[in-house]
Amino acid sequence: MKDNDQPLRSDVATVLGAPDRLAALEAVMPVFLGADPDFDDIAGLAAGLFSAPIAVVTILGRTDQWFLAREGTREIRAPSEDSFCVRLIAENVDRPLVVADALKDPRFAGLPSVTGAPNLRFYAGAPIVINGQPIGTVCVFDVKPHQHVAPDLLPRLKQLASLATSLLALKDEARRRALATEVLSRDEKRHALALDAANVASWLWDISTGIVSGNETFYRMLGVKSAGPMSARKFFTAVHPADRKGTIGRLRDALASGKEYDGLFRAARSGRWLLGRGRVHEWDADGKPTVFLGINVDVTDGQLASERTRLLLRELNHRVKNTLAMLQSLARQTLRQTSDPVEFMDAFAGRLQSLSEAHGLLSDHEWGVIHLKMLLQKQIMPYAMDYESQVEVHKDEVELGPDQAVGLGLVLHELATNARKYGGLSVRTGKVVITARVMNEDGQRVLHMTWHEVGGPPVKPDGRRGFGSVLIERSLDKILGSSVHVEYLPKGVTAVIRMPL
Repeated sequence: MKDNDQPLRSDVATVLGAPDRLAALEAVMPVFLGADPDFDDIAGLAAGLFSAPIAVVTILGRTDQWFLAREGTREIRAPSEDSFCVRLIAENVDRPLVVADALKDPRFAGLPSVTGAPNLRFYAGAPIVINGQPIGTVCVFDVKPHQHVAPDLLPRLKQLASLATSLLALKDEARRRALATEVLSRDEKRHALALDAANVASWLWDISTGIVSGNETFYRMLGVKSAGPMSARKFFTAVHPADRKGTIGRLRDALASGKEYDGLFRAARSGRWLLGRGRVHEWDADGKPTVFLGINVDVTDGQLASERTRLLLRELNHRVKNTLAMLQSLARQTLRQTSDPVEFMDAFAGRLQSLSEAHGLLSDHEWGVIHLKMLLQKQIMPYAMDYESQVEVHKDEVELGPDQAVGLGLVLHELATNARKYGGLSVRTGKVVITARVMNEDGQRVLHMTWHEVGGPPVKPDGRRGFGSVLIERSLDKILGSSVHVEYLPKGVTAVIRMPL
């Protein structure tokens, strides 16, 4: 302590506003928001050391000092500029300060707490130092002077200040850890929500214990009811038997090589297709894998679409072969019926168009089934002057497969072109009446269809069977049990079609 005739520097603002001190203060500021019972014992011990009625653990701000703990006073704060403590840290931060009688010390005699209530006379304080900067004190007061202070008390007071420093540092570290944990928890929650929203299953395999755990999506994808950790054996059992051996093999390769696991498998219970990705995340001291992280993505829709595409390609390949064979037959038969290139092109092009229309409808429906109504419109409408008034259809709801649609399409094309040239569609007063009914014959559905032309020019059959007639009667040869019978009646052509569905 300096001699009484050497007054301490009283530029309080400079002391309290020192940038380094404020930075150290700001670092731990979130810790002290008021009285803290964890510091009460320090204040009590300090009071007991000096047999003083008042002891406080203080934090010095720019304008105010706050009491983290207090003994013998109800005050929770006081102005910094009037404090003993600010003069302590201005004097020396390396050792405690003792004022035996403040009234006799010119550095403190004028302080309001000395000249007025509570009329303090004795003070002893040690600084709380954070990062080399004094941010507060542990100090004791008495309204009576202490003329003698035992030599061992100041080191012990300094120890209490060091204890307060350590406690502040621990609290700050705990606060930082809590914030980091909160941030981590928030990030993990956000990641979990993102995985759930994206329908991505995440899982962890603890190889040392043989336990596999994952998020809710993981258990849902596998069809496992109890959403909780399970053995690796149970996890592999949840893989479809047909895919189990390959999946286990790829996982073993990933464990042995440290490379990424990439596999496609089906869940045993749900049959859903899952794409798995993952890799070793942790190894032990001997380099053996201990933790494996992975994800699963449901790719069932993509697999089904891929399979459907393969089926369609196979069907298309089959149809192309059949169509080429049919085109060869059509070309040969058409050539036999005419030697005129123009007439050949007209006849052949029309038959190609008929095939094209039927194939277009089937392609639009992914080579599944098409409705008879659509086929009638596609094949007849180009040859009718007014389809709505010239084509009268009475039918059941009929669905046609690919072979049925192509064969019946050719029949309708030949009938329609003939009707446009010579029959019911060649004049506006003519029409075609079509009746299509589905009958049950010995447990099999059979289409009975009639084509009848009325209102056209009288029919004068020449007794010669042209290629058109032959084609009409043979277009359904590929469909077992089918038949087409055409009669050239004077009032109009009539065709009777029978075709199993």
